[in-house]
Amino acid sequence: MWTRTNNPDQTGAYAAHRSIAPEIRRRIIRSEVEGGVRLRALEDGDRVVVKTANRIYRIEIRGGRTWISGHPRFCPRPVAVLVRGSTWGGAMLKPDYLGLGMHMEFHHPDHATVVTSKIESVSVG
Repeated sequence: MWTRTNNPDQTGAYAAHRSIAPEIRRRIIRSEVEGGVRLRALEDGDRVVVKTANRIYRIEIRGGRTWISGHPRFCPRPVAVLVRGSTWGGAMLKPDYLGLGMHMEFHHPDHATVVTSKIESVSVG
């Protein structure tokens, strides 16, 4: 079951550009409707729990850096990463956003790009 965040700073609906293919526009708009978290809205000390089909990731903003844990190989303990955003499993990235039904993508200092299984829920606490 997918859940939405109660983060009050999740405004700014997507405005489609006419040069974007209709299928891509539908996916982008659907991601806004289904919910997610805008990463730029997070502040120091904020914590995010991202449940994917295979794992539960914990993200924390500390000292202006993003720390992630929850994967036995890539991040069994918190590691500083760059969370790029989310994707539908292809090359198109929705930056600065973790959307339900999408795949989180982050850059790990030792393992380069990591793409998760589909996001089932995301919550800010």
